[in-house]
Amino acid sequence: MASWEPDNPARPPAGVRLCALAEIADPGGKSFRFREGSRMFAGFVIREGEAARGFVDSCPHAGWPLAPLDDRYLTRDARHILCAGHGALFALDGHCIAGPCAGDRLHDWPVEVRAGEVWTA
Repeated sequence: MASWEPDNPARPPAGVRLCALAEIADPGGKSFRFREGSRMFAGFVIREGEAARGFVDSCPHAGWPLAPLDDRYLTRDARHILCAGHGALFALDGHCIAGPCAGDRLHDWPVEVRAGEVWTA
């Protein structure tokens, strides 16, 4: 069972507070990890202004985390999500536009912003 699968027991249910929106650089990203027994769920949130979008932190090509060492999910110009493993580029909506997974997309992880806080949806 992969981290992105909806029946992963470590995937947090809707209504879990992740962080204050202000804790995520604008623009920028922040990773989140959840464990249930031996299972792990890895996700990240990208912030643009007052909006946030969540993705499962798993490259569709290789399955590894996109930013394994820190929360640097975006390219230097903050226009794309970058896979640090092999340099694939994703539009901010999760579609791969360059690299070995071109045409694929990141798996969405529904999140929402309420009163300046980021929550799972």
